[in-house]
Amino acid sequence: MQIIIELPDDIANQLQVQPANISRRVLELIVADNYRRDRIGAAEVHRILNFSSRWETYEFLKREQAYLPYTEEDLEQDVQAIRNILGAE
Repeated sequence: MQIIIELPDDIANQLQVQPANISRRVLELIVADNYRRDRIGAAEVHRILNFSSRWETYEFLKREQAYLPYTEEDLEQDVQAIRNILGAE
């Protein structure tokens, strides 16, 4: 799929946007947004952006502040699971 974004030259110059870089950056923003919305996982992020390692993927997600939502309910479930495991020993 090819997507074309038109940007006035004066704005592109002001932003110091290079055509090769903007294409990658827009892709990164789309991927990070979809990860935040839980539409794709870290494996898809890795594959789409062609990272060489999962650590590179995690660093990218951290840099983009792309964290999955973690609610109080999620925390309580995790705490209960840990208690169950510790109690089972």
